[in-house]
Amino acid sequence: MPGRDRQELLAIALGGALGALLRAALGETFEGGGPNWPWVTFSVNIAGAFALGYLVTRLQERLPLSTYRRPMLGTGLCGGLTTFSTMQVELLKMLDAHSYGLAGSYFLASVTGGFAAIYLATGIVRRRRSRMRA
Repeated sequence: MPGRDRQELLAIALGGALGALLRAALGETFEGGGPNWPWVTFSVNIAGAFALGYLVTRLQERLPLSTYRRPMLGTGLCGGLTTFSTMQVELLKMLDAHSYGLAGSYFLASVTGGFAAIYLATGIVRRRRSRMRA
C-alpha cells in the first residue's frame, strides 16, 4: 500500500490478533446459546469500550506521543476484542425467535453501556490528570 506506514499496520495487526484471541478465549470459556442474553459479547463490548476510552484518552492526553501505541491498542486490541458483527448475529437470532423485547433491550443496553463506559473511562483519566496538576 503506497503511502501507508507498514509498522503502523503491523502494530494494528498485532493488537487486533491479541484482542481477537482474548475474545475467542472468553467466548469458548463462557459459552452461551440460543436466544438468551449474550453475556460474553455484551461484557466484552462494554469492557472494550471502557478500555478504548481509557487508552485513547491516556495516550492522547497524558503520555508522550507515540506513533504506534494508539493504533496498536485502540484500533487493534480494542477493535479485535469488541465485536459488533457478533452482536448483530445475536440480535438477528433474538428477532428470529420473536424475542423482540430481549433484542431491543440488548441493543439499547449495548449502545448506552458502551457510551457510558467510554465516558467513565475518559473521566477517570482526566480526573487523575487534574489531581496531578494540583
